[in-house]
Amino acid sequence: MKSVFISLALLVLLLAAGVLYVTFGGYFSLQPKTLPTESPSFTGKITGELRYHPAMQGDGIRERNVIVWLPPDYHNNTDSTYSVLYMHDGQNIIDPATSFIGVDWQIDESVDSLIRVGSIDPMIVVGIYNTDDRLYEYTPGEKGDAYMKFVTGKLKTFIDENYRTKSDRDHTFVGGSSAGGIISFMIVWEYPEVFSKAIIMSPAFRNPDSFNYKFNYIDVVNQTTEIPENVFFYIDNGGLDLDAQLQPGIDEMLIALDSKGYVLNRDFVFVKDEPATHSEKAWANRFPDALKAILTSDHN
Repeated sequence: MKSVFISLALLVLLLAAGVLYVTFGGYFSLQPKTLPTESPSFTGKITGELRYHPAMQGDGIRERNVIVWLPPDYHNNTDSTYSVLYMHDGQNIIDPATSFIGVDWQIDESVDSLIRVGSIDPMIVVGIYNTDDRLYEYTPGEKGDAYMKFVTGKLKTFIDENYRTKSDRDHTFVGGSSAGGIISFMIVWEYPEVFSKAIIMSPAFRNPDSFNYKFNYIDVVNQTTEIPENVFFYIDNGGLDLDAQLQPGIDEMLIALDSKGYVLNRDFVFVKDEPATHSEKAWANRFPDALKAILTSDHN
């Protein structure tokens, strides 16, 4: 089944008001890392195997398709086990035919190329398709809780039982963009015993005041007394259109992480891709550096 579900409510969600600022109170001034303007050059091809698991079910949420990308050496090295990256909006990450407006993240090409040039060890990528309940499954609330339980429980158990994974938290990662970014953060924040690192691209950490569905995960972080240990957050954002509107919430989250004792460039990193829009193309361009960032962080 090749279909794309997009929620109009998500577009409303992303229209948050605000302007870019980078000075954090009187404590420190954030100087975000920047990316080169040219696109990365890939040397590999789509040589990994893609498997489909249709209509997977979880309690309290809609059924969804799941895809699994296997590295080139998976069948040759039968004694090897692999780290796993779980990606939300899975229909957008590999196949243009199922992706939003026909543009995918090119994760298969990216991971394959990074493996072939020795930048990363071979790994497995799991793509979790979204549903018509995307907004509610990817944000704080009853469905968000149910979705996190599905990912950290039933889905991870299925992947570990059917593929040769390194199942411990230190080799289990999660990633996504926009609302998929906030749910990636939430999973590591609330299930640090299962997931250790997150790729969080152009995240919506809170909703605009005008939106009826209210959430603010920055408040959750500020109110947390027992914070997760040995976790790492890669956070980034573009500088144009919807990304510019999301920046104030991102800045507030960076302040919250600092106030909890997390150290910039050790426990979390923020990358600013100033000329980028809120789009699959921009996330595809940043993904290789994001993946290398979580794999080379000190929290291993």
